[in-house]
Amino acid sequence: MNWDHFFIPYIQTVSELKVKLRGLRQQYEKSGEDSPIEFVTGRVKSQASIEEKIVRRHLDENRLALDLQDIAGVRIMTKYVEDIYTVVDLLRQRTDFQILEERDYVSNAKPSGYRSYHIVIEYPVQMYTGELKVLAEIQVRTMAMNFWATVEHDLRYKHGELNEDLANRLTKLSESTFALDQELSEIRAIE
Repeated sequence: MNWDHFFIPYIQTVSELKVKLRGLRQQYEKSGEDSPIEFVTGRVKSQASIEEKIVRRHLDENRLALDLQDIAGVRIMTKYVEDIYTVVDLLRQRTDFQILEERDYVSNAKPSGYRSYHIVIEYPVQMYTGELKVLAEIQVRTMAMNFWATVEHDLRYKHGELNEDLANRLTKLSESTFALDQELSEIRAIE
């Protein structure tokens, strides 16, 4: 496989989505309103990570564009839990991509304690050969959820499968992190 060629539409997708979504934040700021978006990041999954998934999931290289929904990934961070749903509503109103799937791990945390709102989209990229529809994943989460997920991800990749004690401690920390998010929302509501 020619990886350099393969990644071109994904790199363009992440680049365009970051500009567009950061533009939403700027629009709020220019209008003098609080933005539900704190910041936006994005990445294209590495070749090594894709190759590992090919082996682990027994994927066909010719179907990667269909079988891997998160080669292109964008993450939107919010301050407050309720802002996650405001951002999701903003994304649902957009006409520059089509939402294919939504998974609410904010209200329904994974057993590990992971929380985030995932949206799989089909994004039309304009290539010199014409339009190409690319699958991408947008994750929306609070900064606290992001901190927990970043640490948990780092530990899993460094240590592989976590022992039961460490996994339980991380789950408890996730609950504490979510309690912090809820407390911050309550404080915000008092304003």
